[in-house]
Amino acid sequence: MTTTPAHDAKIAKMTFASVYPHYVTKVEKKGRTKEELHTVITWLTGFDDAKIQNLIDEKVTFADFFQQATLHPNAPLIKGTICGYRIEEIETPLTQQVRYLDKLVDELAKGRKMEKILREG
Repeated sequence: MTTTPAHDAKIAKMTFASVYPHYVTKVEKKGRTKEELHTVITWLTGFDDAKIQNLIDEKVTFADFFQQATLHPNAPLIKGTICGYRIEEIETPLTQQVRYLDKLVDELAKGRKMEKILREG
């Protein structure tokens, strides 16, 4: 299933700050921590805690968020389905990157071990 141009545009314009609280709520509701969430975000993007907070404060769009990121070389190892889309089949790079993040947050909330989430072994 491929994404539509309208879907891709909607994701590009969405702000990281609008989604971040949902990520925090999702992981904390399942017994994980905000620190673990930041570990996952840092692994994917290279952003430290201060940069993550700065991006939230600036209300950057996902387009700007991932433009500033240095994606982890193992990010393409993130596979599976999220929000009805098979991640490895998404053709629009930005949409795929946002779904990488969604999938990592989902795995964290589901209690997966951190070394598995971070594709370390």
